[in-house]
Amino acid sequence: MSDRDPTSVFLSVVFPAYNEETRIAASLDATVAYLARKPFVSEVIVVDDGSHDRTAEAAGAALAGRVPSRVIRRENNRGKGASVKEGVLAASGEVILFSDVDLSTPIGELDKALAALQADADVAIGSRALPGSDIEVRQRRPRELMGKVFNLLVRLLVLKGYRDTQCGFKAFRRAAAMDIFSRLRTDGFGFDVEVLVLCRELGYLVAEVPVVWRDSRPSRVRFFRGSLAMLRELLRIRRFSRSSRME
Repeated sequence: MSDRDPTSVFLSVVFPAYNEETRIAASLDATVAYLARKPFVSEVIVVDDGSHDRTAEAAGAALAGRVPSRVIRRENNRGKGASVKEGVLAASGEVILFSDVDLSTPIGELDKALAALQADADVAIGSRALPGSDIEVRQRRPRELMGKVFNLLVRLLVLKGYRDTQCGFKAFRRAAAMDIFSRLRTDGFGFDVEVLVLCRELGYLVAEVPVVWRDSRPSRVRFFRGSLAMLRELLRIRRFSRSSRME
């Protein structure tokens, strides 16, 4: 990472977005301000996952003339995993970060992820469950309960060893990102789990990084419908993982 070409894109920031017209400009403003203080070239990629509002237009207006950027507009809503995959595979950076567009994890926490990658990790994932994590605004109780149940199911059904699989703040060395996301098959919110399963199966070193986190409302995940959908995705990921080990 230290021998990079100073004129090439070092960092790509990917934001999946769905019906985020009212808050995407503020998040992009914060991101651009952070990137402007860095000594490397960056780009921002927004993937609009079939929004019904003017998310793509708002993103384009917020980024125009400020930083190398792309706004990818999908005609149909396919899910967060599909959007992150498309954005990552379109990225040019040596390091690729995907982040929730609400910046529940502030963009400045990327400094911790970059330090982990510099220390030889292939992937650095934000965690809200480590001793050094700082939860400034907690989720509402139903969502917090859903998250705890989901994490338990992840450990029981698919993947052990991680305190928090679902924090929407993950950074990758380019080679790892391209390898992992080219294989990703989960379109919905459970895609983070498949990403970590693929890291394990492909032998990539993952560092969990404690982050600041603030709940941002409203959420796009509905309690019962979201829980059932994520359970189905977990079972599908479990089948994927078993079949790949048998090949």
